[in-house]
Amino acid sequence: MIKNVNEHYPAKGRVIIHLDMNAFYCSVHEAEEPEKYKNKPTAVSGSVEQRKGILVTCSYSARSKGIKTGMTVRQALKLCPELILIKPDFNLYRKYSHGFMAIARQYTPLVEAVSIDECYMDITGSKMFGSPLEIAEALQQRIMSEWSLPCSIGLAPNKLLAKMASDMKKPNGLTVLRIRDVKSVLWDKSCDTLFGIGKKTADKLAKLNIRTIGQLAATDEMMLNKHFGVVGSWMKSAAHGLDYSEVNPNRERNKSIGHTTTLPSDITTREDVYRVLLNLADQTGRRLRRQKLVATTVQITIRKPDMTTIARSHTLAAPSQASEDFYREACRLYDRHWKIGEPIRLLGITLQNLTLLDETALQLDLFSYEQQPRKEALTQAMDRLRDKYGEDAVLTAGMLGDDPSTLIRNKRIRGTSLQKDDSLLYIDE
Repeated sequence: MIKNVNEHYPAKGRVIIHLDMNAFYCSVHEAEEPEKYKNKPTAVSGSVEQRKGILVTCSYSARSKGIKTGMTVRQALKLCPELILIKPDFNLYRKYSHGFMAIARQYTPLVEAVSIDECYMDITGSKMFGSPLEIAEALQQRIMSEWSLPCSIGLAPNKLLAKMASDMKKPNGLTVLRIRDVKSVLWDKSCDTLFGIGKKTADKLAKLNIRTIGQLAATDEMMLNKHFGVVGSWMKSAAHGLDYSEVNPNRERNKSIGHTTTLPSDITTREDVYRVLLNLADQTGRRLRRQKLVATTVQITIRKPDMTTIARSHTLAAPSQASEDFYREACRLYDRHWKIGEPIRLLGITLQNLTLLDETALQLDLFSYEQQPRKEALTQAMDRLRDKYGEDAVLTAGMLGDDPSTLIRNKRIRGTSLQKDDSLLYIDE
């Protein structure tokens, strides 16, 4: 093990970490219920009961038995009958993602989240926390002790090498990859192992008799540009381990925020469709508010049992971040573009034309502006309750399939007051 990493990084050079959770979804379920899942072959799949669909991810215990991400459920169960299938829980995954990201941000404000389970960190200015290796080890230990999650870390002078280093040892790996190591560590590997080069590009390189990263590094740049355009120059630099992209904590915000759901069984009635749309509008609106954005366009997606899919959208009169606005418009789109009674397999709502809340002037309704502060306060209260107790902590009346009064014992709810009973918060709208 390298005892003093600082000697390998010039004072003026950058020090980048790529932090990558291992088998993230399965690890989260194991952390939540270790007595049920620890050291057992598990996999997350969207269609557990129907034995359809594919495995989203699988635990390392499952991988040791030949299970791979992307397998169908049927194939996986045939290969490993004792495989435990788990339904995905994205609210739970977001909770754990926020947890390990919060730890990362305690070491540097320069944290770039690239997905729910990985991020880059620029720790060049974090010497107060120790050497780069000490920081990396502390991150691994804290994420395991505080969140029971295994992770692999790549430590390098740029994002490209940090990413490749984190992939070298899994699970619980910690790898240092320096520019001077590139020739001995990477050049004998195939081109498609270089981060950023996919199979199609690698196949095209092979036709040019360029099969290894070393051969790519030695190829004339003008020849690469002739076949690949400006990407050719990037590939040659990357083959030498060079990357000048910065860790950006303010990545370009989402161009859209959406959520779809494949229904357990086909639905046909307006009431059932409205109930699903209400839930979807609630979830997308919440994600929008969490990112401090507003939306101007609402789009719905509807899929038939034969997989025929339509998408229809409408632009609001003014930007909004209110779930009720998105729900109202989604219902209008459904009524306008769908024949009542035709079966529906999947529904989705996508919010588009997003802008930052702080940079947008929201329009107040002439007839309800006096109630606006009260509505916003209620929405904020609901969001805080869900942040603390989970997404199911607050339900609106329309989300409940039966008479909601049967679920609230010994309490009568009026207006927008909040009451709690049996872990259910019910809001009568």
